[in-house]
Amino acid sequence: MVAFLRDEPGADIVAQAPDSQSYAHTLNLCEVFYDFYRAAGREDALRAVADLARVGVKENSNLSAETWQAAGTIKATLRRISLADCFALELAGRFQSLILTANHHEFDAPAGQAMYKIRFIR
Repeated sequence: MVAFLRDEPGADIVAQAPDSQSYAHTLNLCEVFYDFYRAAGREDALRAVADLARVGVKENSNLSAETWQAAGTIKATLRRISLADCFALELAGRFQSLILTANHHEFDAPAGQAMYKIRFIR
């Protein structure tokens, strides 16, 4: 999402994602928010999140016991991945959807597992 918003390499791939299937967990939107807040302040952070909603990214704030336990299981199993990214994996698994990411550091390990559909944008 950050690559898309900042028009970084790979943004064109993200822009081609179908609107009807674009989801972000609340924790991942929080990551976008704090990244833009640190870089340019609250107004830019709010604008970044609003821009994502405007292009069709739907917020999923599910924190049911089933959801957080599934994310916790991913974290316990993969270990070297952020907790927020575990929620992205849980959400993608629940909706049988593709994760678009530039973050090899976090997603190389799950990308090698058949249960996850991950496409690296660069």
